[in-house]
Amino acid sequence: MASPISANKAELLAIANAVASEKMIDKAIVIEAMEEAIQKAARARYGAENDIRAKLDPMTGDLRLWRVVEVVEEVEDYFKQVDLKAAEKLQPGAAIGDFIVDPLPPVDLGRIDAQSAKQVIFQKVRDAERERQYEEFKDRAGEVITGVIKSVEFGHVIVNLGRAEGVIRRDQQIPREAARVGERVRALIMKVERNNRGPQIFLSRAHPEFMKKLFAQEVPEIYDGIIEIKAAARDPGSRAKIGVISHDSSIDPVGACVGMKGSRVQAVVQELQGEKIDIIPWSEDTATFVVNALQPATVSRVVLDEDEGRIEVVVPDDQLSLAIGRRGQNVRLASQLTESQIDIMTEEEASEKRSKEFAERSKMFEEELDVDETLSQLLVAEGFAELEEVAYVELAELASIEGFDEELAEELQSRAQEALERQEAAYREARRELGVEDALAEIPHLTEEMLVVLGKAGIKDLDDLADLATDELIAKKREAPRRRGDGPPLRRPQRQEDKGGVLGAFGLSEEQGNEIIMAARAHWFEDEEEAAPAADAQAEEAADAESSQ
Repeated sequence: MASPISANKAELLAIANAVASEKMIDKAIVIEAMEEAIQKAARARYGAENDIRAKLDPMTGDLRLWRVVEVVEEVEDYFKQVDLKAAEKLQPGAAIGDFIVDPLPPVDLGRIDAQSAKQVIFQKVRDAERERQYEEFKDRAGEVITGVIKSVEFGHVIVNLGRAEGVIRRDQQIPREAARVGERVRALIMKVERNNRGPQIFLSRAHPEFMKKLFAQEVPEIYDGIIEIKAAARDPGSRAKIGVISHDSSIDPVGACVGMKGSRVQAVVQELQGEKIDIIPWSEDTATFVVNALQPATVSRVVLDEDEGRIEVVVPDDQLSLAIGRRGQNVRLASQLTESQIDIMTEEEASEKRSKEFAERSKMFEEELDVDETLSQLLVAEGFAELEEVAYVELAELASIEGFDEELAEELQSRAQEALERQEAAYREARRELGVEDALAEIPHLTEEMLVVLGKAGIKDLDDLADLATDELIAKKREAPRRRGDGPPLRRPQRQEDKGGVLGAFGLSEEQGNEIIMAARAHWFEDEEEAAPAADAQAEEAADAESSQ
């Protein structure tokens, strides 16, 4: 690049046009950069203390250079101020307080000054280019883009996107996929972040959204919105599942995604390096969707536990390995697809579990209600599982059980309520032995049983409870999907993925958790309100004492 200071008019404009065209930025930004560079170089020649301005006409290339000075009565800064007499020579009629211009002759700067000016221009242009790149890509998250692999650094793939560069981090690549420099690659733009070295564009080939976008490109019905992909789950490079639904009853969503002789789905499979894709009809009914999601396994029965967000699926003995899949892959993908914890068990295991639960509940009713085995089993058979259900159910519903009458129903409710009171008293005694303050018992939603759990966790007074966040108090414990191998159906312990909240097992809502925490913190604000008048009184006493002196 020729020196912007010594170049003639035509050269200056030619430089500006060439740089703007090459970097694809506004010519005005280049002109502004040149002006800033000329100002810096001129200050180096005339003195950095001067307020020197430069103006380059973008049409003609004319360059004007001047110094701005202020008109004052008494000059203190000879570089930036002039008195009224000197100002009259520069601008007749100048008054105190005016800012006037002192034209400077254009100068031919030396090689060092010109090099410094060029650095300023390059930096300004580079900043503008980075900003242009960020503005171009910042709203494109979620798009599929094609680029050329530029390099592979520490396992991360750098992709040339034409006007910018993106990176496919190692964990966002398809396993065992070879990345070769110079090859074209498609990826999903996950996010775009600002960075001192330019925008950081993070790409992914492993995200489920990438697969959904590929289907939208191959299946016109998805692009047009007739078919919708409601859910997707992937084990990148190995297997994937998508749940699809058609908004037009005349179009089969699964058939449309598969295409003639599998042409559409095969195009996606090839892009994903042979990843097997199960296309499943989506259903609003959770049980139906779970059955579909576990294909190709056959499901006998589905039991939903909405409170715990868990689903128990019972399969025939010969379908167990197929339902779980190799290394638990099938059930894991189905869990991701349905956003639920899925437990797979055989008919025999389900029967054993039901028998065990029936026996435990029957024994509990027998002991707590002091009734015979037949009566307790009858309660369990009618769907009663907890003492609270017996104690607070409508009397008519309890009396309507075959063999019951109103008198027996009243007696059972009375005994259930007495049993609950005994349990509460036992928990209260245990709570006090743990040293949990009575003040915690006054907080809404907390039962004596919950206070025992809090005490065992070391939370024994209002301050201990107030220091907790809501999630630390009520977050449910999540467990990883159960995995089994292809061998004998041995039960493996479920892996805990996070610790959950102290009271996570009690099913408290977020709103209830917030109320508990705020109630525990209430005394903090009361202390502040009491402290404020005392502080004011002390301040008044101090002021009176000072005035009396």
